[in-house]
Amino acid sequence: IKGILKRLEKQKKQIEEFEKFVGMNHDQIKEAIKVLNGRSKEKQKLKKKLKWNKENLEDFSDKIKSLERACGRIEKKENVDYEKLKKIVADIRLGERESERAKQEMIEANVRLVISIAKRYTNRGLEFLDLIQEGNSGLMRAVDKFDYRKGYKFSTYATWWIRQAITRAIADQARTIRVPVHMIEAINKVSRTQRKLIQEFGREPTPEEVARRLDYPVGKVKSVMKASMEPISLDRPIGEDDDSNLSDFIEDTTVSSPDQTAAHSMLKDQVQKVLATLTKREEKVVRLRFGLGDGTPRTLEEVGTIFNVTRERVRQIEAKALRKLMHPSRSRKLKGYIDI
Repeated sequence: IKGILKRLEKQKKQIEEFEKFVGMNHDQIKEAIKVLNGRSKEKQKLKKKLKWNKENLEDFSDKIKSLERACGRIEKKENVDYEKLKKIVADIRLGERESERAKQEMIEANVRLVISIAKRYTNRGLEFLDLIQEGNSGLMRAVDKFDYRKGYKFSTYATWWIRQAITRAIADQARTIRVPVHMIEAINKVSRTQRKLIQEFGREPTPEEVARRLDYPVGKVKSVMKASMEPISLDRPIGEDDDSNLSDFIEDTTVSSPDQTAAHSMLKDQVQKVLATLTKREEKVVRLRFGLGDGTPRTLEEVGTIFNVTRERVRQIEAKALRKLMHPSRSRKLKGYIDI
């Protein structure tokens, strides 16, 4: 109905704007055309008074008639009169305002219900005021959907919507890793059962004991317990002054520890000293063959090319150098670093 009225009002508004542009309503335009078609003295007076000639006025009249016919077609098609339709829509809008006022009264009357339900979900990752806000959104949805003709009490119906809104908010917002709503319900049941069993046993219950009490499979209880574990931020403050973060106390496995760094530095120094006891050529051959320095070992042929000697000659120089390095006077300096 509102859509029909909107279409009619659009046509009516176009007519009004056109009449305002001409400076006369349609009846006045038609009367002016009638006078201009005659031979009376009024014709000359009207010509001087008007800023439009007869042809202009006839065009204006035709356009207004076209818009009026469009309104008539809409009224005929929808079988409704414009004035009656305006009254019907006005009554509908009045009813909607009354309905909104009644809804607001229902919401205000049930705010305490929201608070009482929200209290059951504290310490779940959302602030109490956030829980109330989410509960209020569930209450508003309950007010919109409630049908008194089905015979249910509103408080019973609203409780379901409030709980659903709160549990969904906890699932979506309270955790770094989102947990489905059905899993949140299972976590709540397992948590309640764990608290009861702690009071009964005086200790933390096992997953098997929780499963027996809930009549759940043990595997399900274990998966629920795993899902309930909260991730901890590495930026979490540690200490009374909050001057350190948790990340400051976690080992970085990608970086060598200080003692390993020191040991490698000492080994490097000892290798340098031991190699310095060889001849210059022997030292360079060993360095090239084992990649000492740049980390890239060379083949006999590559080393031979560098020294402009044969592969066999390089092998002989290398063998002689290694025999020297295996001498106790040199090897004992490196034995302490074998495990590095």
